[in-house]
Amino acid sequence: EMCIRDSSYDPDRFPLFRFKTLGWEPNKPTVLVTGGVHGYETSGVQGALMFLETEAERYSEHFNIVVAPCVSPWGYEAIQRWNPNTVDPNRSFFPETPCEEAANLRAMVGSLGVKEWLMHIDLHETTDTDESEFRPAKAARDGEEYVEDIIPDGFYLVGDSANPQLDWQQAIIESVRKVTHIAPPDANGQIIGADVISDGIITYPAHDLFLCSSVTNAQFATTTEVYPDSATATDDDCNRAQVAAVTGALDFLLAMSRAKPNTSLKTKPPSYP
Repeated sequence: EMCIRDSSYDPDRFPLFRFKTLGWEPNKPTVLVTGGVHGYETSGVQGALMFLETEAERYSEHFNIVVAPCVSPWGYEAIQRWNPNTVDPNRSFFPETPCEEAANLRAMVGSLGVKEWLMHIDLHETTDTDESEFRPAKAARDGEEYVEDIIPDGFYLVGDSANPQLDWQQAIIESVRKVTHIAPPDANGQIIGADVISDGIITYPAHDLFLCSSVTNAQFATTTEVYPDSATATDDDCNRAQVAAVTGALDFLLAMSRAKPNTSLKTKPPSYP
C-alpha cells in the first residue's frame, strides 16, 4: 500500500512516499525502514527500494513493514545533504521541528497509530563529499573552524548509546559482511570520532541529537553507513549492503522469537529521559 505526503517546495516533484505491506495486522510487530534522510546518500534510497522489490514480501508474514525510501526528495534530486533552508534533516526529529522533511516523516509515523514499534533502521552513506564539501560548508555556515577528518572505508553502524542492542547490531554487521567490507577503526580506535564498541559499531545519543533513528520508540534502532567511494565497492555493492542490513536485522528478530517461542516480538519500548 502506498501513501504520498506532499512537500511545499514543489508538491508534484518532491513528495514523501510511504509504503506499507498488505495484510497489516495489529498483532504483528511493526518495523520501519527509512532512506534518503540525507538526499545525496544514494544507496539509502536505492537500498530501501531494493528491499521493497526483493525482500519485503517474504517478511510480511511476520512483520508489518513500513518503508519511507526517500525522506528528503529535494535533497536527492539536488544532491544535497541539507534541505533548501540549509537545515540538516538528521538533526531535526523533534516536536515542532522547522525542518519539513523531519516534520513530514514524524507526521507519517504518527498517522499509523502504532503504539510500540519493534525496529527502525535508517539507511545512510558516508561519502568523500562529506569532507570535500559538506563539512567545510557547515563550518562556514556556523562560523567555526573546519578540522579535516578521514572517511571510514567500509560499512559501519551508529547505534543508540542509551539502548545499543549490541547482539542485534552485531548480527547486522555479519549479514553485511557477506556483501561488502566493514570499516576498520582509526588509529585511536574510533570511527568518525566515536569509540568502536564492536567491529564496525559505534553509538551516538540518538534522541539527544534528534537523529532520524529516534523518530519511533523502537526497541531496536540503528543507522547504517556505507562508503560508496571505496576502491573495493561498487554502487551495487552498497545498495545490496543496505538490503543485507535490513534482512540481517529482521532475521535476528525472527531467530530471537523462535528461540523463545512463548515470547512475543512486540517488546516493551525503551524509556528515555
